[in-house]
Amino acid sequence: MSTAPTPPLALRGNPRLGLALGSLALLVALAALLLMQPQLAERAAASDFQARLLAPGAEHWFGTDVLGRDLLARTLQGLALSLWVGAAAALLGTLIALSLAALASLDRRLDAMVGLLVDSVLGLPHLILLILIAFALGGGTQAVIIAVALTHWPSLTRVLRAELLQLQQADYVRLSRRFGKSRRYVVWHHLLPALLPHCLVGGLLLFPHAILHEAALTFLGFGLSPGQPAIGVLLAESMRYLSAGYWWLGVFPGLGLLLLVLAFDRLGNALRRLLTPREAQQ
Repeated sequence: MSTAPTPPLALRGNPRLGLALGSLALLVALAALLLMQPQLAERAAASDFQARLLAPGAEHWFGTDVLGRDLLARTLQGLALSLWVGAAAALLGTLIALSLAALASLDRRLDAMVGLLVDSVLGLPHLILLILIAFALGGGTQAVIIAVALTHWPSLTRVLRAELLQLQQADYVRLSRRFGKSRRYVVWHHLLPALLPHCLVGGLLLFPHAILHEAALTFLGFGLSPGQPAIGVLLAESMRYLSAGYWWLGVFPGLGLLLLVLAFDRLGNALRRLLTPREAQQ
């Protein structure tokens, strides 16, 4: 009696494989979304006043807005814009956190200064600090990226500092110092390469926070300009018509933002399980 071939032990019952495949599928979908952005921009800008405020249907799956523009195209374009802004802000925030963590590992006084700076920024009201920075920079895409990046590095800096303290007690780091290597050599050749997986995971986990705060700033009027089809702009415009029964103007952009944030949160957790040995053993 023949039996079906069993999968290898490495693939059978491995939850990390499913997370990796799901993460890969998410990356492919997001890449396709970015590639489709020129076509989405053309469709999202097309107005049809005879199709104003149409409910979701076969022709317009998400309905239309007050100018007769297709809400599905505008939502997808807004998600692509949020993806770009969130990626830039998360990358800049990760670079700031890595630089400060490396600086703190060079000297005890520098470590105390970095710790004081982290505690000071974490003690400030987060949303108010975001609004002040974005308002001081004049608003717009660059102001939102800088504001989000300057307020999202402290938590990751604290994690990287703690990881550096453990790495400095490793045997290969102690041997390198006994051979006469300088602190800068140890940081650049031993410590920073070991931090790259943590930076990748930390930057990816910063992504959903950056997207949410970009949408919040834009919704409050301190972020992207109203002429851009950002998710915050769509939600702000929908507030004028929700009470009149046009629920799709706010529901679909909000659901798109929620799904994007949850997808990146799951992707970050999956990557943490794959790259961090302690998480992989759980």
